[in-house]
Amino acid sequence: MLILQGVTYTHPNRDILFSDIHLTVNKQDKIALIGNNGAGKSTLLKILAGELLPSAGIIKKEVIPYYIPQLFGQYNDYTVAQALRVEMKISALREILAGNVTEAHMTSLDDDWTIEERCQEAFAHWQLEDVDLMQSMRTLSGGQKTKVFLAGIAIHQPALVLLDEPSNHLDVQARSILYDYISSTTDTLVVVSHDRTLLNFLETVFELTKRGITVYGGNYEFYTEQKMIASEALNQDVKSKEKELRKARETERESMERQQKLDARGKKKQEKAGLPTISMNTFRNNAEKSSARMKGVHTEKVGNISDELNQLRKELPDMDKMKMDFDNSSLHKGKILVTAKEVNFSYGERLLWSMPLSFQITSGERIVIRGHNGSGKTTLIRMLLGELTPQTGTIDRATVKTIYIDQDYSLIDNSLTVYEQASRYNKTGLQEHEIKTRLNRFLFTKEYWDKPCQALSGGEKMRLMLCSLTIGNQAPDIIVLDEPTNNLDIQNIEILTAAVNEYQGTLIVISHDEYFLGEIDIGREILL
Repeated sequence: MLILQGVTYTHPNRDILFSDIHLTVNKQDKIALIGNNGAGKSTLLKILAGELLPSAGIIKKEVIPYYIPQLFGQYNDYTVAQALRVEMKISALREILAGNVTEAHMTSLDDDWTIEERCQEAFAHWQLEDVDLMQSMRTLSGGQKTKVFLAGIAIHQPALVLLDEPSNHLDVQARSILYDYISSTTDTLVVVSHDRTLLNFLETVFELTKRGITVYGGNYEFYTEQKMIASEALNQDVKSKEKELRKARETERESMERQQKLDARGKKKQEKAGLPTISMNTFRNNAEKSSARMKGVHTEKVGNISDELNQLRKELPDMDKMKMDFDNSSLHKGKILVTAKEVNFSYGERLLWSMPLSFQITSGERIVIRGHNGSGKTTLIRMLLGELTPQTGTIDRATVKTIYIDQDYSLIDNSLTVYEQASRYNKTGLQEHEIKTRLNRFLFTKEYWDKPCQALSGGEKMRLMLCSLTIGNQAPDIIVLDEPTNNLDIQNIEILTAAVNEYQGTLIVISHDEYFLGEIDIGREILL
């Protein structure tokens, strides 16, 4: 159905993104294309879609793919019908039904008499009944735009569907519809996603790295099991090599000490024998040459083992190199932090919630706030933070340190460099080299220190935020996470998950990512 042979893509600045990619997509394959941010997943998907041309290699296609991009800003000046590429057929059909039957209109319609009916059915399926085909895409939310393009699958009925982060802007209900489609369809799919629930509905994982594509013949959980086995084997290899290096250094030390004792003993014998000076010098030179040869042999062996160890360490997953060092909140578990009584809020005349909210939040709890898009989740968070006052009822808050982390990681000051951002949290007088050591631990090597925060990706901002928090002296009593995984790849979601699980304070989360919620031990929910 689709074959890539030796495909390479080079950026306009001549940096190679990936090279010599070989990939085959067969009929009814359901493929997850995964990889770290910057690996080139979206670029490869655009090449499959025909949106980009490779720098080298061969592409063979039997079908025209239907492509759903990750971003939709380029369609803002289009109508919904134009974005879906059905505007000519819809216009022709309406003209014909109005009695204007021309050859041009018949050609445009191409006997597709059910096009408008299919659009209505697809829109109803994706809960877009309020969206009109002639409506501007600019007027739609991110979730509605995604659903418009997802509805296009049923409208166009393509043989091959390419999806780039299709669940990004969807609420729980829309994700459920998407999961049903992924699991039940006989369409051929290639999906780029960090949504691990979705990835488990796909039957094969293609991992894109600098070394090319590795195929795993199972879903995402199978992939993680295989990676874990490989990671454990690699860690064992590292430990064995570290042991081998220690033993080689010990052998080197013992051999040199033994040689020095032999040389000293030989020198004493020569002195007692009263050998002439020229003979003494010859013996000394021979002893030095022998020691140098022995040292050279051991140094070479230690050097080779050390190089092998460094190479193995480079292959370790970034998670294994990172240490979070989160302090615990100083509050005792069970302390009442928030008491809400009969609270409600309105934008205009209509109240957000049909029933006012009453609840308590105590120290050490892990709570998820659930609700559809527009149900007031962010409004409730702003009330909990003291940024909004409820229009009915009361909220009492204890004096505690709270950190709010949104999906854009706004805690990061884009006007600062990476080093300046980390230094801002240095309340304990760490030296410059100590801050840079912490940055290194969070994968910010020397070339990052003077880089402006504005140039960082979502995952890099998240890691810098975690690094900054560990540099700070006092852990927050409450951490509020608002859709924290939206702009992260899987690797960075795993880093965030590990950090959250080390944190011992109070956690309040808004997230549609059920897999993430399942991994951070949520205790209860507030349903809006």
